Amino acid sequence: MEERARTWTQLLEQLYAGSWNPDLQRYRSPYAFRGLADVEHDLSTSLSRLARTHPDIAKLELAMLRNFRKYAAQQTPARVDSIWHWLAVAQHYGLPTRLVDWTFSPLVALHFATEHPENYGRDGVVWCVDFVRANKLLPRKLRGILEDEGSDTFTAEMLDGFETLRDFDALSRDTFLMFLEPPALDARILNQAALFSLMPSPSASLHEWLESHPDLSRRVVVPAELKWEVRDKLDQANITERTLFPGLDGLSRSLQRYYLPRPRD
Repeated sequence: MEERARTWTQLLEQLYAGSWNPDLQRYRSPYAFRGLADVEHDLSTSLSRLARTHPDIAKLELAMLRNFRKYAAQQTPARVDSIWHWLAVAQHYGLPTRLVDWTFSPLVALHFATEHPENYGRDGVVWCVDFVRANKLLPRKLRGILEDEGSDTFTAEMLDGFETLRDFDALSRDTFLMFLEPPALDARILNQAALFSLMPSPSASLHEWLESHPDLSRRVVVPAELKWEVRDKLDQANITERTLFPGLDGLSRSLQRYYLPRPRD
């Protein structure tokens, strides 16, 4: 389902739709959010984009992770030991992986849909995926882990029973989608309310899987003509690079965009 907002207020209503949890009597959204600057961009992984010119994506994935672990060992915390910790660390620092970045926060997703002014001439989009309902399609073993933990998302520790990606990929012949909360490696992960999606094959297509399960997702289009207003209001709400990318680089990016004059119509 696709919705198109006409105003800032309508945009917020669309993003927060379905967040009321009657069991908890609280507003706790079951959706994960991903903001993209261009509505035409798909949900392909960084690994699949790299592998378009590589004959074997599975070998490429294993080779990159193996070498990342070898060379990054002295620069990562001692608690980084399982393949799931390493996969999260690799994604966090820019290595192409099978993971896709999401957030629990619709406002953080809006930031990434409006981060770069050079894209303000094109409609953006925020993908919303109901991870609670997606969990019902997980293999029985994974559903059992969530039930035992009383959780709707996985952590690296909860997946320790799968020592390799091959073990994980062998769980089911059917493709499924699961969500993994990364370890709190730094303030960036915490401030972005980060979440990763994961599928049981490096070549699996998230876009195609969601198309085959249309009741699990919706797309909220951020019109080009609304982007400047959205950006200004996010800045006022302190949803900026300064908070989402703590450090001087984030501060510099935030200031550069904040003081960029709006082109005259």
